[in-house]
Amino acid sequence: MKNLLVAQSGGPTSAINATAAGVIEAAYTSNKVDGVLGAQNGIQGVLEEKFINIREKIKSAYDIELLCQTPAAALGSCRLKLKDLDKDKEQFEKIIQIFRKHDIAYFIYIGGNDSMDTVDKLSQYCAQNGITDITIAGAPKTIDNDLVGTDHCPGFGSAAKYIGVTFAELERDCHVYAAKAVTIVEVMGRNAGWLTAASALARVNGAKGPDLIYLCEPAFDSDRFIEDVKKRLDKQDSVLVAISEGIKDKNGKYISEQVQSGAVDAFGHSYIAGSAKVLEELVREKIGCKVRSIELNLMQRCAGHIASAIDIEESRMLGMKACQCAIDGQGGIMAAVVRKSDYPYNAEYTAVPVRDVSNKEKTVPADYINKEGNDVTQKMMDYLMPLVQGEARQTYKNGIPVHISLYD
Repeated sequence: MKNLLVAQSGGPTSAINATAAGVIEAAYTSNKVDGVLGAQNGIQGVLEEKFINIREKIKSAYDIELLCQTPAAALGSCRLKLKDLDKDKEQFEKIIQIFRKHDIAYFIYIGGNDSMDTVDKLSQYCAQNGITDITIAGAPKTIDNDLVGTDHCPGFGSAAKYIGVTFAELERDCHVYAAKAVTIVEVMGRNAGWLTAASALARVNGAKGPDLIYLCEPAFDSDRFIEDVKKRLDKQDSVLVAISEGIKDKNGKYISEQVQSGAVDAFGHSYIAGSAKVLEELVREKIGCKVRSIELNLMQRCAGHIASAIDIEESRMLGMKACQCAIDGQGGIMAAVVRKSDYPYNAEYTAVPVRDVSNKEKTVPADYINKEGNDVTQKMMDYLMPLVQGEARQTYKNGIPVHISLYD
């Protein structure tokens, strides 16, 4: 018997379940797969042997469609970092023992940078120990869009669409009063400003959109920021600003560190939310006008009601690609997207060595940011536009989208 195991990890998105659906579809149609299991809460669930029989949960094409429109991680997630291979092999030995105990021949892990690190380490362990009966592959996911080796990441397009729509609506709201006011909106993005750049999509139908956009790649200058805001307030009633949560000064210090405790997560990453609040206080002190800060927080990654159709489709296809690679014995890879053209948009699916992906970050190129460091260029718009096209199909009941649950 050869079973397939699929798991999800890291921050959820509105498209990560579409990738799981793609994995499940490919597994169901393969004569090389007997059972299909899901690990509850990622690699942590593997270590705890918390497995779900997917065939008992996903029984029809309708269930697959519901899974595709369900936001967040239907299998649960985790932020567990596996130890280094050269320091502690017991954890890896235990995982392989568990795989064999449950006749798991294929493992597909869906996630971002840290998840691909897990795929890489497990693949290395198998290669170093001559393990050929288990194949491990990765499928990308992250609204941060910072994985290398793929043109873009599943989940990013839908989050970008949410950001573009939200800023278009905020821009309308900000200009209803004549009084001078500043609104600062904080968007997710630690070291890569892709999602913040998507605020510029608010302009595509002729609206003004955000007046200023600050990504986390250029060094953030507080004095320059105040001057930028003042210049625009001199000419208009209200200023709308988009900022990445990970904006840093010239010394590499996060602006948010002024209001954070210095605590870190399981991967050693600092908690960085709070940049907009810092800038709100700065505007209040230096300019003195009405000012508010907005932190979009979880809404930007769980807004399945406004998902991009192309994002859901590609996420599903990448799940199928990762699954097929594993079934064909091609381990140690991550499924990826190669863009062939922008207009018309054309892309194909491939696989890249996961060792070339893990622990690396794809940041926004300099020529996608204007020379003043407070907006994006046409190159960014050309990159973004194809990824937000189409409205993903939604099944409603009692006026609310229907979602599916894979565990209690």
